[in-house]
Amino acid sequence: MTLLHTLQQHFGFSSLRPGQQQVIDTLMAGHSAAAIFPTGSGKSLCYQLPALLLPQLTLVISPLLALMQDQLAFLSRMNIPAASIDSTQSWEESRQIMQDVREGRIKVLMISVERLKNERFRQFIGQIPISLLVVDEAHCISEWGHNFRPDYLKLPDYRRQLNIPQVLLLTATATPNVIDDMQRKFGLSRENVVITGFYRPNLHLEVIPVTEAEKMPALIEQLIEDPAQPTIVYVTLQHTAERIAERLTAAGIQAQAYHAGMDQDRRRQLQQAFMAGSVPCIVATIAFGMGVDKADIRRVIHYDLPKSIENYSQEIGRAGRDGQPSRCILLGNQAGLNVLENFVYGDTPEPDAIKALLHELQLAGEQWELMPLRLSNSTNIRLLPLKTLLVYLELNRIIEPQYSYFADYRFKFIKSREEILSRFNPERQAFLTAVFNGSPLARSWCQVNFDAIWQQDGGERKRVISALDYLHQQGLVSLESKQMIEVYRVLQNNFDLQTETSRIHDLFQQKEASEITRLAEMIGFFESDSCLSHRLAAYFADHQAPVRCGHCSVCAGQPVQLPLPKRPPLPTAEQLQHWCQGLQADSQQTLSNHTLACFLCGITTPLLNRLKAKKQPGFGQLEQQRFGEIQQLLSQFG
Repeated sequence: MTLLHTLQQHFGFSSLRPGQQQVIDTLMAGHSAAAIFPTGSGKSLCYQLPALLLPQLTLVISPLLALMQDQLAFLSRMNIPAASIDSTQSWEESRQIMQDVREGRIKVLMISVERLKNERFRQFIGQIPISLLVVDEAHCISEWGHNFRPDYLKLPDYRRQLNIPQVLLLTATATPNVIDDMQRKFGLSRENVVITGFYRPNLHLEVIPVTEAEKMPALIEQLIEDPAQPTIVYVTLQHTAERIAERLTAAGIQAQAYHAGMDQDRRRQLQQAFMAGSVPCIVATIAFGMGVDKADIRRVIHYDLPKSIENYSQEIGRAGRDGQPSRCILLGNQAGLNVLENFVYGDTPEPDAIKALLHELQLAGEQWELMPLRLSNSTNIRLLPLKTLLVYLELNRIIEPQYSYFADYRFKFIKSREEILSRFNPERQAFLTAVFNGSPLARSWCQVNFDAIWQQDGGERKRVISALDYLHQQGLVSLESKQMIEVYRVLQNNFDLQTETSRIHDLFQQKEASEITRLAEMIGFFESDSCLSHRLAAYFADHQAPVRCGHCSVCAGQPVQLPLPKRPPLPTAEQLQHWCQGLQADSQQTLSNHTLACFLCGITTPLLNRLKAKKQPGFGQLEQQRFGEIQQLLSQFG
């Protein structure tokens, strides 16, 4: 079947867009490729069409469940056999999907990158021939990108382990440095990295300078012109989304809030209502938008500052996918800048926390087993920076990841023990008897004791899990696993503790400085006196955009300065002491200035969660202030 015939038969298109043809031709010629296209320009087709023509499975790594579900709904409409394995499914559903994959009935399987840490899944997928690995949001592999995810760094290794011949990287937001990083890590040829233009002639970019007090009236003014137009209003915090939606409703504008703190069913209903047009305006955090393929979004309004130019580009890219004129409006001031900066500062671990982790590593011997959540709590390092820190140790050849496993396995009989044993030959019956005998019953669940099974039968852990997995797949038992443990080989543990602590802390401070610079670049972009469309395209390595677009606020003769916030005066030493004294008393230890600054600025850390800091009257008292200034103040007052 030819490419064009398949394109027409399944997708109803007679031709491919610019960029799509080059990427798909590269893949069909047996090479790996990267598609760096702006949001809404058809990146997904670059794997969906080849998936139908390649002989084996196409495995897609997708960062968000909502994104997977939208892609699967589209593939289903196109009569393409596709599925995902995710945390929302029952064991019967995931068992059926794995069976369909084994028997070749599924052409596209979508998973999160975390699924590859699951030993049961790796055991399953390792037996499946795969033609193509697709990495969506591939910029997440770059440490210096705007959305670095440490687990993405392991994808080149997983690809080698699973013997996948080709890879396709997809992203809409990669700067030149990030493109180089992606290319190097996956070993792609430069000629197979396809970048299409980022310039969108139908998007009208507007920056309207407003103070905080003027923001809400300005938003209502924008919406009241045509309240039925499909619109997304982006905010930073969940409670802001709720508040703004209420205010808009009171003003007679049909609007609903959407954020990650809401029930999943409610979020799904809201997304469907927006897609259908029954809810024209969604007030959302960035939890909304990934995978929202609504062609006629006429307005994207940023009520709060976006997190970066990359985020801004991605969010406005959801407007006007039908090619019709659409407005992208920023109601801008610098009041929210401190909130964005505080997110960055809260993710930088303190030297003492890094030192405590490294000391634990030195005591581990040749193998280091860790439970991420427990280690996060014991060292006071948030989970994302903890993952990043482990990657830093990997890159410095101090540790090497081996595998992950679940500490606990338990199963429940669906068929009787006797009926299960009767299905197997005597040798397997003896092994399963040892497994069952070594798994004592507690209420209705049997807890697997690997040591007891080893002593009775010499059954290795891997064989026990394979056997239970098989019984689970056959519907004979229900198998559950929990408490993920990551295992690393310790390549060197005689490093100098202070030197390595300083090295890693320096890396985090560089990352912190890079993120703060990214925020400054974003303010510089919005305050630019040259064409916004041209500057945005150049940021993403597109140098073909017109120097003057004629449809941005700068080209309309309205460059802006974003108003600075009126911050309350800094507190006195007595106020600081009053706010901090309850927390200090509860902790029964001297808290660092960094921890106290997090507390006062309303930033949570594992230690502050453990101390139930949110219940203290001082929590978040200085959230309108800048973190660096509060830390400096604490140092002065001692």
